[in-house]
Amino acid sequence: MPNWGGGKKCGVCQKAVYFAEEVQCEGSSFHKSCFLCMVCKKNLDSTTVAVHGEEIYCKSCYGKKGPSHRPVTNPNAAKFAQKIGGSERCPRCSQAVYAAEKVIGAGKSWHKSCFRCAKCGKGLESTTLADKDGEIYCKGCYAKNFGPKGFGFGQGAGALVHSE
Repeated sequence: MPNWGGGKKCGVCQKAVYFAEEVQCEGSSFHKSCFLCMVCKKNLDSTTVAVHGEEIYCKSCYGKKGPSHRPVTNPNAAKFAQKIGGSERCPRCSQAVYAAEKVIGAGKSWHKSCFRCAKCGKGLESTTLADKDGEIYCKGCYAKNFGPKGFGFGQGAGALVHSE
């Protein structure tokens, strides 16, 4: 494929990397979608990447290979850490949340796929959720698990008896 923009090539797929999709590490450029551990395919960032030659790993897989972790000395690491490491993290999966996949609910940023009821797994919308202790629930599960309990609750208005 021609490199029309004259930009950098991805260290994994060797295709052109444009600024909006670029991650830099150890002087190499990668597509965000290519910046994965070569063994387990987990997404990497400046705090989780371990470099061995031209290969990138998560710290866990790198440790299993035998060599100890070599710290990344990327001059852009601080900038990358601000962008990724300092970015908003999804409370459900702890991965970085990018604008294209962000849903805001209960004052936090979530991935669209993680924005589900903690009990029943039903997809939520920011207007149809209830939150408790950092977790999000659909209104039904919230009421069932955390709503008022005892005589007179949940039986309807006709269940209350007035005595004179």
